[in-house]
Amino acid sequence: MAAHPYSSNQESWPELRLEAWQDTYATLHMWTQVVGKVRLALSPRVNHWWEVPLYVNARGLTTSAIPYGDGIFEVQFDFIDHSLTIETGWDSSKTLALKPRSVADFYAEFMSALQSLGIEVKIWTMPCEVPNPVRFEGDTQHASYDPEYAHRFWQILVSCDTVFKEFRAGFIGKDSPVHFFWGSFDLAVTRFSGRRAPERAGADLITREAYSHEAISAGFWPGGGDIKGAAFYAYAAPEPPGFAEQKVRPAAAFYHPKLKEFLLMYDDVRRAASPREALLSFLHSTYEAGANLGQWDRKELERA
Repeated sequence: MAAHPYSSNQESWPELRLEAWQDTYATLHMWTQVVGKVRLALSPRVNHWWEVPLYVNARGLTTSAIPYGDGIFEVQFDFIDHSLTIETGWDSSKTLALKPRSVADFYAEFMSALQSLGIEVKIWTMPCEVPNPVRFEGDTQHASYDPEYAHRFWQILVSCDTVFKEFRAGFIGKDSPVHFFWGSFDLAVTRFSGRRAPERAGADLITREAYSHEAISAGFWPGGGDIKGAAFYAYAAPEPPGFAEQKVRPAAAFYHPKLKEFLLMYDDVRRAASPREALLSFLHSTYEAGANLGQWDRKELERA
């Protein structure tokens, strides 16, 4: 029997060297922000900003259904055919090509396509969570799109999404969906103890809402800054005393004191005999470290 193309073996976890696709990564980051901000503008507020993210699907990343008037529409990045589609519940649609083009051009064409479908929306055009942001309508610097690496990135998200959902299923307390945050450009899943967290000193509106309750979060991020490659991360908020000194699995995982997160480099997972088992061991061991030190009621929060 042939292997399923996205079974949890080494072949479904392709190489993703940061230097090979960083221009595409930066451009795609901005494109997802344009689309994500439309979802944010039109969606009802949900705790911890859960109305904001995108979701992995069988073609790429989707907004899921966005309410508009008496109907709905959905926007999808298709990383197989390399197109962006806008589908409406009133039987009309638009398709844009994903190809090398500036953020300014993408923004203009996307907003024009929405308007042609009868969707009127205004968004704040300043990117979030990036250094030296440039408004979408003036960003001609980011204009790269390598379809091979866009497809690889999505293929990795599919594998991560599958394992994260398996991990998520063992928790019966409050737990986030597995979702893709376009601000930080990472796929994440978060567990909650059920208790309110002390307010962070100097927290802004976004951070205050995101960390209003005790949480242990894990995710996948393509890398950047001091982290020179894709990595899995895990952190506790607030971080309990002794968390940084905990021994977690697998052996390649380490604590990053600046980020205050445990990291496991993607290449260490990709090269493991079983990437799925390596990733699950990281997810479980970092959660257990945070939950035990934070005195979570694990008996009540976890599936027997």
